[in-house]
Amino acid sequence: MIERVPPQNIEAEQAVLGAMLIEKEAISKVAEFVKGADFYREAHRIIFDVMLELFNKNEAVDLVTVIELLRKNDQLEKVGGIAYVTSLANSVPTAANVTYHGKIVEEKALLRQLINSATEIAGMGYEDSEEVADILDKAEKKILEVSERKINGDFTPIKKIVLDTFSKIEQLYDSKGGITGLSTGFKDLDKLTSGLQPSDLILIAARPSMGKTAFTLNIASHVGIREKKAVAFFSLEMSKEQLVQRMICSEAPIDSQRLRVGDLEDRDWTKLIGAADKLASSPIFIDDTPGITVMEMRSKARRLKIEHDLQLIIIDYLQLMQGSGSKGSDNRQQEISEISRSLKALARELNVPVIALSQLSRSVESRQVKKPMLSDLRESGSLEQDADIVAFLYREDYYDPDTENKNITDIIIAKHRNGPVDTVQLFFHKHFTKFCDLSRLQN
Repeated sequence: MIERVPPQNIEAEQAVLGAMLIEKEAISKVAEFVKGADFYREAHRIIFDVMLELFNKNEAVDLVTVIELLRKNDQLEKVGGIAYVTSLANSVPTAANVTYHGKIVEEKALLRQLINSATEIAGMGYEDSEEVADILDKAEKKILEVSERKINGDFTPIKKIVLDTFSKIEQLYDSKGGITGLSTGFKDLDKLTSGLQPSDLILIAARPSMGKTAFTLNIASHVGIREKKAVAFFSLEMSKEQLVQRMICSEAPIDSQRLRVGDLEDRDWTKLIGAADKLASSPIFIDDTPGITVMEMRSKARRLKIEHDLQLIIIDYLQLMQGSGSKGSDNRQQEISEISRSLKALARELNVPVIALSQLSRSVESRQVKKPMLSDLRESGSLEQDADIVAFLYREDYYDPDTENKNITDIIIAKHRNGPVDTVQLFFHKHFTKFCDLSRLQN
């Protein structure tokens, strides 16, 4: 069997080292993204590290100093002697293309790293000593380590940030206080939040039966059907069929209870077909994998971002997710903290808003005032810390059936990192599992 040569470009490696020898500025350019380990030839790795050592000590980097340090380290003959080091300096006329050549070196190193990771993954598969779920999790981590190096950010000159920020300010001025993010479909809520902002983690929390799922399904329908933007809905509690049935009832609208028992009239079918047609043609994607891990979710979301330009992620609900370990963690609070941080990182990486639903602790039920507070967030204080927006759903008629505020849901914005906190009221059509602006009904 012929042994295949790993990806490499010796000429590019020589060009990078030669440029570094003839121009000190080339070192700072290349050192931002190339490491010694990226060079295929061991001699090149040694020479690069020696030049970097001199550079970091703020000493001169040239043929004389590099050869002297190599001799001092007993590495001169190992790299090919004075003749080879000198030939590197003569291999390029200028250092103008050092960044281009450096990118070639980096890309070849990434390919070798990918091959090594694939070999390790194959080894884990052949050993068959672990559970398949654990092997899959480790395999994805290894591949992500390669891809994350490629997408990792770097310093950005403040001039560019200022220009981008000023452009954003101009957009805000042109919108005259309008929506700058993704519309939820609720006018009053959009006015308060300016829409769902890219890279934000939005936590929506409530006690059971307050309408969390219905609320986010309404948002998903609006974004997918009316805004025509891709939505990923991860449902860990309900099946995809149950979710779509709810969405059809809301969109039609048709009494959900009548639909469940098949008590339909002829006119209902026209509504159902119309609602189903709208949903079927919308870019909404539902995943109902129970106990999904953050790693699995990130992998699926990345694919949707590439293939369908994903604009919104919704998770129902956070406490049913698993951390990085497939078997869960003995410390649930620590695991929830890890999930929370990972979801915020996902929002930033894909530059999309991530809505995560969360259950509230039972302490709400034990006190006289039932309106939720930030301290009610269940299992982890890091939920409040990581979230850009924390919104609570509260219905007075759930606790007091005789109240005048029937079917009214308070959307309490208890935390808003970049804006005001306030309460927005929505009307909840329970039979249709549909929310609408209360102000619109009153007008």
